[in-house]
Amino acid sequence: MPRPVPLTAADWGVEGSLALLAVVFVAGVGTGLLFLVSLVAYKRRRTAQYRLISVAVGVLLARSIVGAGTVLGYVPMPIHHFLEHSLDFLIAAIVLYAVYVHAPGSVSGADDAGAE
Repeated sequence: MPRPVPLTAADWGVEGSLALLAVVFVAGVGTGLLFLVSLVAYKRRRTAQYRLISVAVGVLLARSIVGAGTVLGYVPMPIHHFLEHSLDFLIAAIVLYAVYVHAPGSVSGADDAGAE
C-alpha cells in the first residue's frame, strides 16, 4: 500500500520549529521595513509605478505571514505551497507590469516623467 502524502506542517517537520520560526520572523521584519520604505517612496513620488512597487513588496510581506502561519500550524503544507507560489507569480507579474507599462517612451511612462 502506498505511503500517504504528508498534509500538515507537522508531517513535514516544520511546525513548531523555533529555528525556522526565527528565520521567518527576521525575514518578516526585514520585509516589513522594506514595505514601509516603499510606502514612503510612493508617498513622495505619488506615481502609479511606485504604487505598484509598494503593492509588490506588500505581497512579499504576505509571503512571510503565510510562512509564519505554516510554522505555527495554521496553514497546511499543500495550501502553503499553493499560496507561496501564487504570491511569487503575483510579485513577478506586478514588477514586470510596472517596468513594462511605465518604461521610458511608453504611453503611460510619459505621464510619470513629468511628475518627477
